Amino acid sequence: MAPASSWISALSSFGMAVGPPLVYADQAVSIVRKKDSTGFSRDVCAILLTANITRCFFWLGSRFEFALLAQSILMILAQLALLYICIRYRPTTSPEVFSSSPRPLSFWQWPLYAQYIEFLACFILCLAIVHLILGRSEIYISILGFVALGLESTLPIPQLISNYKQKSLYGFRASTMIGWVGGDAFKTAYFFMQGSPLQFQACAIFQLSIDLVIVGQRLYYGNAPPPAALSEEDLEQALALAEE
Repeated sequence: MAPASSWISALSSFGMAVGPPLVYADQAVSIVRKKDSTGFSRDVCAILLTANITRCFFWLGSRFEFALLAQSILMILAQLALLYICIRYRPTTSPEVFSSSPRPLSFWQWPLYAQYIEFLACFILCLAIVHLILGRSEIYISILGFVALGLESTLPIPQLISNYKQKSLYGFRASTMIGWVGGDAFKTAYFFMQGSPLQFQACAIFQLSIDLVIVGQRLYYGNAPPPAALSEEDLEQALALAEE
């Protein structure tokens, strides 16, 4: 009985480490095939990158399960790749195309991939300096954990807002949505079964609740192309006919 339980535990840990990053593989393939990232919020990459980088520093002060650290490292690599794809195939209506971003300093709407890498490098450097100063403080480590998991729990919110603005889930893969719901449900159960820190449990419940709202949006809005996407497709078809 003991060997069976250890196998189940090992498989659960492996699934926890590898599963979440793989959720975005289908989304990346879909963007490459369409050569268009319309419908997928690039802010999802921002949240996952900053949250998982912060979680790595949280692990240095609170040695939680290694599977969760491995998940963070793999997720960082996956999101760096997905971010590159989103920038390469950005929609023609993106704010940075017209240099008209409404955000302060055009945050996370920069035209070059290198600018995102520079920001992340500065973010890691700042965290490293603060960690060297306050790394032995239990209060700091606890706050860092809540910040890391709190950031990650807001992951579905940019996509929820994007869906609301488009009144459609066009461009957002159903496989990604199912992966979010299934993954977060499994993650929530895993955290409670493994007795993970409170930060993991509370933030997982919040994130799962937002996932369920997005499922409701899918049922209500559907995934038909929004007017902007339709006009771009019509223009491409018109150009193709003109060439013929």
